[in-house]
Amino acid sequence: MDKKLSRKKQAKTLRVFRKVHRITGATLFIFFFLVATTGLLLGWKKNTGDLLGSKTYQGSTTELKAWLPLNELQLKAEFHLRNEFPSLNEIQLDRIDVRQNKGVAKFIFKDYYGIQLDGATGALLHADKRHADFIENIHDASILDSYWNGSGYIKLFYTTIMGVALLVFTISGFWLWYGPKKLRRTL
Repeated sequence: MDKKLSRKKQAKTLRVFRKVHRITGATLFIFFFLVATTGLLLGWKKNTGDLLGSKTYQGSTTELKAWLPLNELQLKAEFHLRNEFPSLNEIQLDRIDVRQNKGVAKFIFKDYYGIQLDGATGALLHADKRHADFIENIHDASILDSYWNGSGYIKLFYTTIMGVALLVFTISGFWLWYGPKKLRRTL
């Protein structure tokens, strides 16, 4: 009798895990598809040539004392951006990525444009549209934050939901694999 009751309890638990797994998967299918697709693209960006992410070019010197001041480099980057992409209406700097070991300062602008300058001369090394940044913003939902309120709460909510869902899938998936094995052993 006790063995039969235990078997029924295990079967019921297995049904609950199957239902949770199915409902979570159906509810978050689109989001999992986006995370998987964009994650795959981001993982491969260094191996796609300049299609997704451009390489970091080499400047003339890695000695910071020989570099131009950052504010001067920023003015040069904005000048080069206007020349390379004349259709841009508004130029807004997002961040500066200094690669001392390459002698390069990367200026990343809103709307996913990038300018790489030689740190010492301010010469243009490369200008491009940064597709990988756009893909990354889709991947972590920060694109939604930038369109709405910019506070970061949408990204925080999204990453929390996706992280918890991945944990639920891992636990329920393990139980869906292990549960039937355990159930067969109780026979």
